[in-house]
Amino acid sequence: MEQITKWAYIAFVAIAVIMGLVVGYMASDKHVDTTPWTATGWMNPDVQDINGWVTLVMLILGIIIGITSITAKEVAPFLIATIALMVARIGIGGYIVGDVWYPLSRIHNLLYYWATGILNYIVAFAAPAAVIIAVRSVFAMAKEK
Repeated sequence: MEQITKWAYIAFVAIAVIMGLVVGYMASDKHVDTTPWTATGWMNPDVQDINGWVTLVMLILGIIIGITSITAKEVAPFLIATIALMVARIGIGGYIVGDVWYPLSRIHNLLYYWATGILNYIVAFAAPAAVIIAVRSVFAMAKEK
């Protein structure tokens, strides 16, 4: 079972990366504005619909991982890694001011959309797993007392 969950986790991260590249490419292809946080690429209805479906799939996969695969000794490293991913995604100011990924758009818009797309989907996968694991950890600590 441990091997299955290890490979499932790797497969889910690979799906997040591939879909981040695909949807990021679609968003950059629709890009007409010069500032990524107001870019029409992510606001395009076609890209929004696909982004919503991919995010939903990543959330479901994250729930599966959170319920089935993290052992007690993996809790702290997993939660720390998830926090690091969330901070990396948000950057300094999120979408509005000081987005840490914005300089990539000055090189090429596609780089910005790839970076944000990949991190969005990895975080959409890791966040629900982290919530489930954190709640289970709180219950485990409460039982001990």
